[in-house]
Amino acid sequence: MPDSPAALLDFAHQLVDETDRIALGHFAGELTITAKHDRTLVTQADTEVETRLRERIAAEFPSHGILGEEFGTEPGDGETRWIIDPIDGTHNFVRGIPIWGTLLAVERGGELVTALVSAPALGQRWTAIRGRGAGVRENDRERAIQVSKVMQLGEAQILFSTLRTIDAAGRGGGLRRILEHAWRDRGFGDFWGYMLVAQGSAEAMIEVGPSLWDLAAPALIVAEAGGQMTNLEGEVGYAGPNALASNGHLHDELVALLREGNAGSPA
Repeated sequence: MPDSPAALLDFAHQLVDETDRIALGHFAGELTITAKHDRTLVTQADTEVETRLRERIAAEFPSHGILGEEFGTEPGDGETRWIIDPIDGTHNFVRGIPIWGTLLAVERGGELVTALVSAPALGQRWTAIRGRGAGVRENDRERAIQVSKVMQLGEAQILFSTLRTIDAAGRGGGLRRILEHAWRDRGFGDFWGYMLVAQGSAEAMIEVGPSLWDLAAPALIVAEAGGQMTNLEGEVGYAGPNALASNGHLHDELVALLREGNAGSPA
């Protein structure tokens, strides 16, 4: 199979066609749940989905590297790497909340070129190819997506992960400064917040605690939809351990408020 970005996205769709069925089968049934050392949860859906993804990628593209949340790194040839989060939103998954998904991104030469986020319980898939924009597939129809054109914080909907982790990281004061000025706020964590920013349903997503596999696919989708992702200091990247995604128009203001609101607090 060719491995152009477009061909890789086609293959990613084939992969999640398979793994969505695996995940949905477990979502509707009994789960074996264990806790990792950091107290996050893992189920047989996480491990089975990642195992299938690794097997299929290795069979089709044996030279490609793989980084996955559950089973670590396979180095490959160093040029092309798949970044996998088999079930993003595992805590939602185990509680029967349909906001969870499989995240796939492909890096080539250290640059993201293809991304797919599949949320089968929501019936949606978001995709991006570098330089070709972002889109969403729902009800067997595809449409392009773009971030919102909101330019005033007073008109913005701000999303964030849990207050507990944001406070623990010394970022609570900055977040509260932002929310004081915003039109509306909601606590939508995991991939969902980033996709809402990408499709123009919200203006910013603020998170503390994500890892590379949580952010790689959302980073490209947000960027190709016209938005921006950095860390909370405004530095470009998607490796974590925190992230700010926005429609771009409000980004500098949000970074400044995060800094001002946390002056004298621990980083």
